[in-house]
Amino acid sequence: MRLALLAAAATLALATPALADDHRGVTAERHDHHGALKAAVASDARGEDSARDAWRHPFETLDFFQVKPGMTVVDYMPAGGWYTRILVPYLGSEGRYIGLTPDPAAADGERFATYFGGLPGKFEEASPGWNLTGAPTSIYGSQDVPEAMQGSVDRALIFREMHNLLRSGVLYTELTRIRSMLKDDGMLGIVQHRAKDDAPGDYTLGTNGYLREEDVIALVEAHGFELVGMSDINANPADPASWEGGVWTLPPSNSGDVPEAAATGESDRMTLLFRKR
Repeated sequence: MRLALLAAAATLALATPALADDHRGVTAERHDHHGALKAAVASDARGEDSARDAWRHPFETLDFFQVKPGMTVVDYMPAGGWYTRILVPYLGSEGRYIGLTPDPAAADGERFATYFGGLPGKFEEASPGWNLTGAPTSIYGSQDVPEAMQGSVDRALIFREMHNLLRSGVLYTELTRIRSMLKDDGMLGIVQHRAKDDAPGDYTLGTNGYLREEDVIALVEAHGFELVGMSDINANPADPASWEGGVWTLPPSNSGDVPEAAATGESDRMTLLFRKR
């Protein structure tokens, strides 16, 4: 028995340096990623974007979504490029940035179809003026994604757009296509304006910008994903999430010039991480 214990102790002693080396390697890698992400967030090239960091928490959010340099990342509906200007330099030359927009043909109504159809062109027109270096950049309507990109994406990110997918009728089409683009172990990160748990159904159909967290989780999981993480990084408990004019009553839109809204700050937001299953 004593010999067995001594042998086990010797084996553990031999293994410990290797385990320590592995731990140091993981710690160093994480430190490098954090340093690169902090540099991208702090870059002067972001200009006025940084004024919203206090509400959007880009460092904490991208870290929670486990986005790393060298990855291929889909930024869904990148709009004015707020996250583009962080992701492109952060992902680096070994990574790839893909802007993705909804399929106009899947939209309910001409208004949404026209809007979605114009998004890739607006991005292509604006992005050269950002003077970004780092990851190769492309943008596609989801209907035009090359076959070679299927199954190639590490992370897909949807920032405050789930309500638009729901109210425009493209939710099924877009989540299905995003899932097809992800690798087998790929993940989907979502930040979304959060309604209260007891919010009326009519208030949470997408037209007010707010969705209930449990509804978003159920919708995404029904489309082939598994919830693996939740965070209150982007929470704002001061937001009653019941504004008559919807989320646009709050900054930065400030629709209606409501003093209480300006004092509230930006919306309360859920931050969810899903894995493709």
